[in-house]
Amino acid sequence: MKSFVEELNLLIRARYPIVYVPTSEEERLERAIAEASGERNLYCWDFVEGFQMAGIDKGKAKSNPLQALEFIEENRAERGAVYVLRDYHRFLEDISIGRKLRNLARRLRSEPKTILITAPRIAIPEDLAEELTVLEFSLPTFAEIQQELEQLLSDQNLNRSTKEELIKACQGLTLNRIRQVLAKTLVKESAPWSTGGQASTSQTFAQLSEDLDLILEEKRQKIRQTQILEFYPASENISDIGGLGDLKEWLMRRGAAFSEQARRYGLPAPRGLLLVGIQGTGKSLTAKAIAHHWHLPLLRLDVGRLFGGLVGESESRTRQMIQLAEALAPCVLWIDEVDKAFGGLGGQGDAGTSRRVFGAFLTWMAEKKAPVFVVATANDIQNLPPELLRKGRFDEIFFIDLPSQEERKEIFEVHLNKLRPTTIRQYDLGRLAYEAPEFSGAEIEQCLIEAMHAAFSQNRDFTGDDILHAISQMVPLARTCQEQIQQLQQWARSGKARLASRKTGSLLDMDMTRRLPD
Repeated sequence: MKSFVEELNLLIRARYPIVYVPTSEEERLERAIAEASGERNLYCWDFVEGFQMAGIDKGKAKSNPLQALEFIEENRAERGAVYVLRDYHRFLEDISIGRKLRNLARRLRSEPKTILITAPRIAIPEDLAEELTVLEFSLPTFAEIQQELEQLLSDQNLNRSTKEELIKACQGLTLNRIRQVLAKTLVKESAPWSTGGQASTSQTFAQLSEDLDLILEEKRQKIRQTQILEFYPASENISDIGGLGDLKEWLMRRGAAFSEQARRYGLPAPRGLLLVGIQGTGKSLTAKAIAHHWHLPLLRLDVGRLFGGLVGESESRTRQMIQLAEALAPCVLWIDEVDKAFGGLGGQGDAGTSRRVFGAFLTWMAEKKAPVFVVATANDIQNLPPELLRKGRFDEIFFIDLPSQEERKEIFEVHLNKLRPTTIRQYDLGRLAYEAPEFSGAEIEQCLIEAMHAAFSQNRDFTGDDILHAISQMVPLARTCQEQIQQLQQWARSGKARLASRKTGSLLDMDMTRRLPD
């Protein structure tokens, strides 16, 4: 909050006439405004109660937003004054309000008065864009959350590690939501997280785990309401990925890079990973497995939700996404099919909004200090802007090719271990892998599902023959789009990306004829 107070104080002293602060934390924001205002008079107005201050002016301009501006214009402020207009964004489209604000902005540049418009979101009409200065109000910092926890849980005997776990879990929530979720846990259990009393260590840790789940659910609610990021539950393991040995090894080496020990060592947090490859080869699965293996929250970004219809709304949503991701750090930010999101940027048809959003995102990726690990997946590398591929955006670019015969065997084994763990030995995995030379992991899974449908319709369990029949009936993407896939493989083998596996089922090297092994 300190940087916000300093920045707002600077704007007030520089006589910026109108400052717009988008946040839902009204109470916390007004404490920061009072601190930044110093000895200046502070006036607060809302539509229901008008101005709220002692004296004859209390309740003035009630239900009259235009009269509120007239009061600001006429009010004498020898010591200076700051006027907080709550939810005033709802009136900015009114022609009389817009004109009055523009006229008032001229006068306030020569007077010690500043108007602060507070709102839960940015909604600035185009004709007021030049008059308003948008100032971001960040979510609570680690220190603020720690102070809040100490006040709310002052009667609890918390050890240091438990406290750090709670603070980390609460990052990304507003103070109001933190109070609500902690009150919920206190009501649920009479003495949670206590290191004293008669509770055993195992009970303490079990209770902590339950309460952390409650906090994570509160985070999911918060993220859902932003309609930009999705809190994605990741339960996939690294062992669920068949093949991709080099990529797995790379990930394993970086598993502890977000720890306090790594920071003391001087090791910077990993920046991110771009996974390029053929559809259905496990790119999305890898993104989920990374978050689960590293015990980090997984946030999924739908880039299309960044774009809004109002002036500045898309840029504001981009800043909101970055702010939320950094508040939840360390975390994994997953951007699926980034080639469709940012491919073919030309700045046409949207006044360059797409390119500005892309530029802001690239700048953040290159300069971010927060431990947000970005995992982007792409199918068509040629459709990606070259700026995204430059070193510094990602730690590494991996190409995921079609699986080799050995990797296909691993993929069959992974799926059959889930479907028929007790009877998996009845299936000839080597033959199944051999009979599906052009198949991706997703297509192998679909063959198993097709075999199950066939067997279920006959009221019996599925067999290896059912799977072989499903394989013979399916036309894989490697045949349908053979030319495009070969171009992608040639691009990767030219040294422009690191191979996720040394053993691949490349169409360039694969014998496309089918025959049984001797």
